[in-house]
Amino acid sequence: MVSDLAREIVLALTGPRNYDRAASDHDRARSARLRRVLVDELHEAREQPLQLPEPHDDRLQAIAQMMYEQPGDNTSLAELGRAIGASARTLSRLFHNELGMTFYEWRTQLRIYHALILLADGHDATHVAHACGWANPSSFISAFTNIIGTTPGRYRSGHQRL
Repeated sequence: MVSDLAREIVLALTGPRNYDRAASDHDRARSARLRRVLVDELHEAREQPLQLPEPHDDRLQAIAQMMYEQPGDNTSLAELGRAIGASARTLSRLFHNELGMTFYEWRTQLRIYHALILLADGHDATHVAHACGWANPSSFISAFTNIIGTTPGRYRSGHQRL
């Protein structure tokens, strides 16, 4: 979580006067100082836990339950929709409106959450990639790194259960 100071610095740095090409040396120096303080604040920010939004709609809950039970399932949204009696378009709209993301973004986050558990249990990236539905370890490592900010190997070595 970022501090109030960091939030205020971002607001100050993105304000209208920062887009003035004729800014004075004083304004440019001020912005440079604020950016340095912002970097320091961001380094001190507490890490936020990964949180997967939970659906409330019955149809989305049914899909979520299927995905929780089989996170590696690569069934398309259209196929899942046929299984529960809803169109892919309806489900896409529900995911966007209720959870603020696409089905594929939500499923990726669910899979990453499952991957964190498997990695903490000591499984290697290849096993985790396949267990979580990725076709190959490279695509898993890329998705994991984009969301978590570190590679699965580094995460595993730092979080193995004793």
